[in-house]
Amino acid sequence: MSELLDETAKSTKRVAFLMAPEGIERVELTEPWDAVRDAGHTPVLISTQSGEVQTFDHLDKAETRPVDEVVADADISTYDALVLPGGVANPDALRMDEQAVAFVREFVASGKPVAAICHAPWTLIEADVVRGRTLTSWPSLATDIRNAGGDWVDDKAVIDGNLITSRNPDDLPAFIGALMEALEHGVAQQQTTDSAS
Repeated sequence: MSELLDETAKSTKRVAFLMAPEGIERVELTEPWDAVRDAGHTPVLISTQSGEVQTFDHLDKAETRPVDEVVADADISTYDALVLPGGVANPDALRMDEQAVAFVREFVASGKPVAAICHAPWTLIEADVVRGRTLTSWPSLATDIRNAGGDWVDDKAVIDGNLITSRNPDDLPAFIGALMEALEHGVAQQQTTDSAS
């Protein structure tokens, strides 16, 4: 029985969800969060300040969520993966926060999985970690990614080393699938899903 408990403890991962206090696309937080939790892992909400974060359904305010840890106090070594939800205001605010940008830069450098959806690659660009990498995003970021030295493609989910990226909420099944695969089996080699239709 104790061996079984030891195996369960080993397989449980802590997943950081980093976001600014406002402007988060709700489903890009809640759906990956629920998938991580339902798989027996521990999601942790990290923000640039304590209190709560405000989610949105497009432009309409949705629920708030309590912050578990402030990014200035977060220790990358205690996390197994990082998720960056989108929304327009959220990554725009994150890329203006030096501690958030440093956290993302160090997380990518650690080799642990980093999953970013929709507008979230703006923070990856600010952290200067897209050069030579293939990724996707909300289409309006394509030029930004190319200007930062990355290769932008129009696919549901793109995996390049430890980076997992997707375009929008419609891609959440592929995005979550890639994240869960990375949590279960480690970082995959570069691949893309079926091209957009």
